[in-house]
Amino acid sequence: MNGVKPQPSAPEIVAELLAQAEKAGASDIHLQMTSSGADVAFRLDGVVTPITKLPQEVAAHVFGRIKYLARLKTYQESLPQDGRIDRADSGLQYDVRVATYPTVTGEKIVIRLFQQPTACSLGELGLDHSLVAELEAVLRRDSGLVLFTGPAGSGKTTTIYACLRYILNLGGRHIITIEDPVEQIIPGLMQTEVNEARGLTFAVAARHLLRQDPQVLVLGEIRDDETATLAVRAALTGHLVISTLHAGSCKGVFERLMVMCADRYAVITSVEMVLNQRLMRKLCNQCKGAGCTQCVNTGYRGRIPLVEWVRVDAALRGVLRSDGPEKVSPARNLEQCARDVIARGLSDGKEFERIFGHEP
Repeated sequence: MNGVKPQPSAPEIVAELLAQAEKAGASDIHLQMTSSGADVAFRLDGVVTPITKLPQEVAAHVFGRIKYLARLKTYQESLPQDGRIDRADSGLQYDVRVATYPTVTGEKIVIRLFQQPTACSLGELGLDHSLVAELEAVLRRDSGLVLFTGPAGSGKTTTIYACLRYILNLGGRHIITIEDPVEQIIPGLMQTEVNEARGLTFAVAARHLLRQDPQVLVLGEIRDDETATLAVRAALTGHLVISTLHAGSCKGVFERLMVMCADRYAVITSVEMVLNQRLMRKLCNQCKGAGCTQCVNTGYRGRIPLVEWVRVDAALRGVLRSDGPEKVSPARNLEQCARDVIARGLSDGKEFERIFGHEP
């Protein structure tokens, strides 16, 4: 009493963290137990940002509440656990995934928020107009291989979904996707989720789904030699194939694919376009980088894609056959794209340095 505000309960704290993370547009909530309590951070626009600290007297109760909601063993702290919180319990419009892990300072919990991303068209992604025109031309083709590369969280899936919406609007083609996981359910597509624990890998799914008469096949990722060979063969036999491959550069995509697929000439013939993508944080429209409540004092809100790309034409195929991938080079590289974004006042040098490790 005496005007002292009561300490919020663990359920209240968890509900407030989830609501705050959703409002801020966070993709994840990180909670790390320490000797004095717990540190809480949100992953905002790809960057883990400190938010608050939980005092020691409530931290354990908050961790226990999260594990209880996720139907995990509340007493288990020495082994990793995975679970989900139903939307009815989270107070959100979607389920959230919970993963725990033991560390030397105590338990770590990461909560993944599956907020439905805004369904964008290619024209709404902020891509260069010449790239959109070239990509649309490739997507109108009946066959060929379109490959995206870039680190996790670089926006590849968002761009692929925009490509699928473009193909859907063209009409008349049977589209099948194999994803891990399915991030957006799009009416008009036949979408499949891999389950490696049950043996449904990308390669197994692709083998069987090719018998379902797809005209467009989306493979969430080319992870092994078998999937690479299937993708190349499908692209050569009348299918438009869209996939991702971890390589780090346009040149690296050809280098890796030629190692994974024994027939290097089939690779050269099948690939139509390669795109290497990153995401650059945009200055907050409200505060223009100064920091405000809208951007959780980060100065940034939202991201814009940086894409370097290579369109494989007859001339480049000749170079690939004679010299290999060594001379593959995009017309404009990622750093040039980023400098253009800064020149338009959409981002700044600090963000450029975070991405590339040096000043613009």
